[in-house]
Amino acid sequence: MRAQADPAARGGARPVQRPPDPAALAAKVRTLGPSMTRSMQRVAEAVAGDPAGCAALTVTGLAERTGTSEATVVRTSRLLGYPGYRDLRLALAALAAQQAAGTAPAVTADIALDDALPEVVAKLAAEERQCLSDTAAGLDVTQLEAAVGALATARRIDVYGIGASSLVGQDLVQKLLRIGLIAHAHADPHLAVTNAVQLRAGDVAVAITHSGRTTDVIEPLRVAFERGATTIAITGRADREIASYADHILATSTARESELRPAAMSSRTSQLLVVDCLFVGIAQRTYETAAPALSASYEALAHRHAPRGHR
Repeated sequence: MRAQADPAARGGARPVQRPPDPAALAAKVRTLGPSMTRSMQRVAEAVAGDPAGCAALTVTGLAERTGTSEATVVRTSRLLGYPGYRDLRLALAALAAQQAAGTAPAVTADIALDDALPEVVAKLAAEERQCLSDTAAGLDVTQLEAAVGALATARRIDVYGIGASSLVGQDLVQKLLRIGLIAHAHADPHLAVTNAVQLRAGDVAVAITHSGRTTDVIEPLRVAFERGATTIAITGRADREIASYADHILATSTARESELRPAAMSSRTSQLLVVDCLFVGIAQRTYETAAPALSASYEALAHRHAPRGHR
């Protein structure tokens, strides 16, 4: 058992995360903005609101424009996922080019209490599309490939999630079971820890938490990590506690929250996209066994979907 919970202690098992694509910048600002200091929020709002203008500024110029300091600009750049301000400027220039070409993400209005149902449908559909686009743009393919590889060869897979995230976890487990993998979803924190204790090298634990700080999800992941299992985190906040116990991090985005669209709704969309990407990747790698397993499950359930007269 490891005395210290540090992914680096595994000999560099976690691939280096690349900076987010320019299209994901606005999504990162929406997701991380509420947890930033007010001075960092000013920097983040400036670069998301005027990427072309900010791309032309030096670190000193952006600090002066936002009434902050050069250190704050650099810290904000790093929190948004860029090694330094130079990398952020390059992303801003690329985003500005996308906007000029008319391919930049659109911004939709929040749902109002007096919106007619057709307006609600249109706004929700636009937010869902944006959330999926943001997640796809920000998803680190190197991390995804590593996670797929670990899951495809796992002896056993445990998935942890609470609340809305537990539903996503159940969806992942149901998919894995249908291609012949041994997987279990744990929404009860006590049972999650009890099962995590039994994991070892060759097993995989997946934690799903949008906030990155859900104790009932972090605790079993920590136990699994310390037992030697490969650990994967699906989270919207890779800078929080969950990252300390994750070998591979799959970052999700979220649509803007509002009174009528809470975090549980917006995070679920991006989490399900990541789950589907994992499933397809695993099915591709294990096709020789996955295809017969899928056929067997379809045949076993076919009679439940047939008209009553044809059973």
